[in-house]
Amino acid sequence: MSDIKNKVQGLDPNVRARDVHALAATTGNIYEALAIISKRARQLAVDLKHELNTKLEEFAVQSDTIEEITENKEQIEISKFYERLPNPVIIATKEYLEGDLYYRYNEEKKLEE
Repeated sequence: MSDIKNKVQGLDPNVRARDVHALAATTGNIYEALAIISKRARQLAVDLKHELNTKLEEFAVQSDTIEEITENKEQIEISKFYERLPNPVIIATKEYLEGDLYYRYNEEKKLEE
């Protein structure tokens, strides 16, 4: 997962317009391109959420009563870092446009063509 964090360090987290024809250039179909990007974005979102939850579990308090809420600076910094990361869809779109994603069709799709 750290390779994803290194890859997105210089990536602009803001959403911007994309050329639809450039997205559809490799597959020939915009809907297939969007399906590929959305599946990769789901993978990234699950991985990032799992990693964040794993890191935040270290700070979990195991008491039954809530007497006092304490702020942990490390926990806040970790949360802020993950909040500043670009949206998984932006990361997946960048990977798709750079040709970093591998995708294949099921056998049923090949038989139809």
